[in-house]
Amino acid sequence: MLELSDVSLVWIIAGFLASAAVIAVAGTLLAGRADVLADRTGWGEALVGAVLLGGSTSLPGILTSVSTAWQGFPSLSIANAIGGIAVQTAFLAVADLFYRRANLEHAAASAANLTQGSLLVTLLAVPVAAAAGPDWTLLGVHPGTLILLGGYAYGIHLVRLAKEEPMWFPRMTRETQNLDEEAKASEEEPDQEPISKLWIQFGLLVACVAAAGLGISQTGIAIAERTGIAQTAVGGLMTAVATSLPELVTSVAAVRRGALTLAVSGIIGGNAFDTIFLAFSDVAYRDGSLYHQMNDADLFVISATIVMIGVLLMGLLRREKTGPGGIGFESATILVLYAVASVIMAQA
Repeated sequence: MLELSDVSLVWIIAGFLASAAVIAVAGTLLAGRADVLADRTGWGEALVGAVLLGGSTSLPGILTSVSTAWQGFPSLSIANAIGGIAVQTAFLAVADLFYRRANLEHAAASAANLTQGSLLVTLLAVPVAAAAGPDWTLLGVHPGTLILLGGYAYGIHLVRLAKEEPMWFPRMTRETQNLDEEAKASEEEPDQEPISKLWIQFGLLVACVAAAGLGISQTGIAIAERTGIAQTAVGGLMTAVATSLPELVTSVAAVRRGALTLAVSGIIGGNAFDTIFLAFSDVAYRDGSLYHQMNDADLFVISATIVMIGVLLMGLLRREKTGPGGIGFESATILVLYAVASVIMAQA
C-alpha cells in the first residue's frame, strides 16, 4: 500500500481530488463504450448496465472497501460500501433532472430493472441480519458473506431471465423507451470500430478507474488519520461519494445519449454489485466478522437505503409522468432521504 506518512496533508487532499477527477472522466467515457457494446453484442442495456457497466464503475469502491478492511479500518470499509449505495441511489434522482420529456422511472420501466431493484433490497437485508445474529465465522469469514455471494449470482440469473423471458411488460406510452425500435436502429447504424477495439478501450478505462480507486482508498485512510474525522464520516461522505462518481457521470451521460434503460440499470445493478463489497471486505478483514463491526449509524444508513430503493421500485411501478421540480415523487423523496442519512453519517 502507499506510504503517505511523510506526505503533507495538502498533497494528500490534492491526491484525493485528482483521483476523483480521473474517476469522473474515465467513468464518462465508460458509459459511451458500454452503450455501444450493449448494441453490438446484443446483450441489451439492462444486462450490460447491471453487470458490465455496474461492475466496472464499482471497482473504485470495492478496492477502497477491501483495502481499508485489510489494513484494519473496518468502519471506513463499511461506511464506504454502504454510503456508496446510498449516494448512487440519490444520483439516479439527479440523472432524472437531465431527462425533460418525462420522469426517468416512467420512461425506463422494465422487468429487468424491477428485478434488479428487488434483488438489491434482498441483498441489503443480509448484512443487517448478519450484524444482529451470532458472531459466527469459519476461517474468519461470516456465513452472511456466502449468502451475499450466492444471492447475487442467482439474482443476476433472474435478471437475465427477466430480459429474455419477461412475464411483465410496462404499458407503452410516447415517453416510454421502445427497446425493440432502439435495437433495430442500432443494427442499421454502420460499424464505426471493430468490436475488439471497443473491448480494449473499455478495459483500459476500467484500469484507469481501478487505479484511481486505489488512490482514493489510501488518501482516505490518511485523511482520517491526520484530521481525526470519524472513519464513518470519511467513508460515507468522502470516499463513498468520490468512488461513486462513475455512477453519476455514466448515468447522466447515458441519459443524454438516450440510453435510459442503461442509466437506470447501471445505478441499480451497480448498487446490487456494491452489496458484495461487504462480502469481499469480510474476507479481507482478519479480526472476525466485519458485520459485527457495524455501528448504529451504519445500520441506519442501510435501513434508509432500503427505504430509498423501495420508493424507487414504487416509482418504477407507478410510472408518474411528471412530478415536483420536473422529477417524480420517488426522486424527490430519495433526495430528502439521502440528505437525512448524510446528516446522520456526519454526526457519527
